[in-house]
Amino acid sequence: MKMVFDSTSQIMRQVIYALVLGIGASYAHFGWGVIIQIILAVLVAITVEASFLAIRKLPIKPSITDGSAVLTGILLALSIPSIAPWWIVVVGVNFAIIFGKQLYGGLGNNPFNPAMLGYAFLLISYPLPMTTWAGEFVNLTQALDVIFNLNPVDALSGATRLDDVKIQLALGKMVSELNIYSSAQMWINIGFLLGGLYLLARRIILWHIPVAFLLGIAISAFLLFAGDSEHYLPMQNHLMLGATMLGAFFIATDPVTASTTPKGRLIYGFLMGVLVVVIRSFGAYPDGIAFAVLLMNMTVSLIDYYTQPKVFGK
Repeated sequence: MKMVFDSTSQIMRQVIYALVLGIGASYAHFGWGVIIQIILAVLVAITVEASFLAIRKLPIKPSITDGSAVLTGILLALSIPSIAPWWIVVVGVNFAIIFGKQLYGGLGNNPFNPAMLGYAFLLISYPLPMTTWAGEFVNLTQALDVIFNLNPVDALSGATRLDDVKIQLALGKMVSELNIYSSAQMWINIGFLLGGLYLLARRIILWHIPVAFLLGIAISAFLLFAGDSEHYLPMQNHLMLGATMLGAFFIATDPVTASTTPKGRLIYGFLMGVLVVVIRSFGAYPDGIAFAVLLMNMTVSLIDYYTQPKVFGK
């Protein structure tokens, strides 16, 4: 049955509902830091949005209740380490809302995905806290201590599987010598995959971008692995490690910054998937989704121009 949602707030609520399984899986692996970061990010996003609208002398309530700022905060919080210090979230959300959204005139006018712009800014500016992840489940007390620097905490940090694999490969090890399986990251990706299927069933997103995105990852990863199986990860690991499913269904499909034509969405998603594998395999960062999204955001106008339906006689 076709579902119709005629307001931004309805759509944003559905997207937030769809994130619940992935958030739950992230909490099960990383602990309370995930929840704290989300709450902090949402509060900061609403505050910054309201403050900037007040400065611009624009109505505040419609914008802060449409759910877009809340969703930006959640996506950014899910992208950063659950044990990152509190100021990382504050700085990142401020950058995302102000430079990724409000300076362009607000929702609907921004050319770049705000959450990914904030994430990329943080990763470039503060690489150490942005690549220090929890290596085990962190309880509420530990999470509060480490995030807000309240009390000394025994070492809880560790690398993500993609980060660890990249480091080991750079040290000269072969893929066959590494443990590249991660049940925790697999379940997190499955959670976001199920949430994405929910969005497809409810007609909140269309199939073109996520399918093309995953195909771009699968095909490019398969070709690299087929050419050199000792230095490049198998296709299934690219699909089930990192933020692949979060990127495919919740980030790449942003209706404001993504391509809008059917053919354009396929090209946009596929090239983004290819870029993710290229950055993961040859770049300096273990997961390339944010940079792939931002690079493809730049091409949307060009893609849409050449893929829009032709009008006869023009």
